[in-house]
Amino acid sequence: MQERSSVGELASRLRQELNRYSPGGKLPSSRALVERFRVSPVTVSRALAQLAAEGLVVTRPGAGAFRATPRSATTVAGDTSWQEVALSADGTADLVPRTVDASGVLATLAVPPPGVIEFNGGYLHPSLQPERAMAAALSRAGRRPGAWGRPPMEGLPELREWFARGIGGAVTAADVLVSAGGQTALTTALRALAPPGAPVLVESPTYPGMLAIARATGMRPVPVPVDADGVRPSLLADAFRATGARVFVCQPLFQNPTGAVLAPARRPEVLRIARDAGAFVVEDDFARRMVHDDSGPLPRPLAADDPDGVVVHVGSLTKATSPSFRVSALTAHGPVLERLRAIQVVDTFFVPRPLQEAALELVGSPAWPRHLRAISTELKTRRDAMTTALSLELPAFSLPHIPSGGYHLWLRLPAGAEEQPLANAALRRGVTITPGRPYFSAEPPAAHVRLSFAAVAGTGEIEEGIRRLRAACDEVL
Repeated sequence: MQERSSVGELASRLRQELNRYSPGGKLPSSRALVERFRVSPVTVSRALAQLAAEGLVVTRPGAGAFRATPRSATTVAGDTSWQEVALSADGTADLVPRTVDASGVLATLAVPPPGVIEFNGGYLHPSLQPERAMAAALSRAGRRPGAWGRPPMEGLPELREWFARGIGGAVTAADVLVSAGGQTALTTALRALAPPGAPVLVESPTYPGMLAIARATGMRPVPVPVDADGVRPSLLADAFRATGARVFVCQPLFQNPTGAVLAPARRPEVLRIARDAGAFVVEDDFARRMVHDDSGPLPRPLAADDPDGVVVHVGSLTKATSPSFRVSALTAHGPVLERLRAIQVVDTFFVPRPLQEAALELVGSPAWPRHLRAISTELKTRRDAMTTALSLELPAFSLPHIPSGGYHLWLRLPAGAEEQPLANAALRRGVTITPGRPYFSAEPPAAHVRLSFAAVAGTGEIEEGIRRLRAACDEVL
């Protein structure tokens, strides 16, 4: 983190001084900049690279850095109004609208302004990410023989084997496709399993990114309610009969947003209901490596108990590492695997081999189990800090379930409260929260918010964020 800050500060200082040089004028040498600003040669190199990317300087190997010739300003603005007609022409014939609401996804990806506490983040705070282990793994991976060559389209055999062992049961490496992150894997799965216009059953509430995928591919999400024990089998069976759907997407472990775990008695029921309907179950197993250390033994993935190929399993390394470490796996059994493979090859060719090699280096290193133990402990500590702060500061908020894994809490607001005014007031107070509406594919039963405890710096920031949220509630409730 300190290195990043130094790079930004040096780039800013150099940017301010560029007017001292005429276009083509030579900047001081790297050695001179190191001595003047008392930074490392790496910091100087990265700062100059940043200015070069902005088009402000030109670097010439062996000669140094020079001020770039300013670009001429573009004064003529084009007219893009024709696109409104092109994008909506014949829209009345579409089975579903072609516009996609990505607000629920963007809320977890946007970087908040400085000083704002991030209760809407979807990834680990940098202090929780295994940055040193990932950097070491990437460095070792880059030196592996053939690391920069073309990988097998299905993924490296050793990495596929590692994902298969993590699922268990009769799953083998032959059933696994390495994919570029869980979102990509889910997109491939839905495109493979249902045509545009088809219904797809989803948990209610559920992950907004999955709803966005379904709508972007022309499908119609149909909600199936969940409770503290996961999806309700009787309602799932009713939904299959009513819609004729051939796909059900679920998160049986630490469901997003409720945190529910599918109860043992319901697991075989869900598979039986789907099999009787001639349908697939897409198992989004996103949070398996984010278990809290008071959880107890985890249930196996649904795919581990599925000899008939009902389940298409999605597992990822991203949530437990970094948003940029986009390595995941699609696992399926039977003819559907070839369809998944074909769609993935057409869309992305393959996951870059250096990233796959780095994943192998990371999960095979002693640092990997240490990291998982560390985040297991820290996520529980943060969860407990947030639940305690909520009980003290916001007792009117209902917390029906305290999860033993994942990175967030799902709260029901007091009667009469509205999500968006509260979110707006919270932002004015310096804390971001996630409104619950995007998690529902139909009308929600009540107002909710989701609060993440993984993307903040620590328990002190959690306590301060809840105090700010209470002030926002005092303003609008």
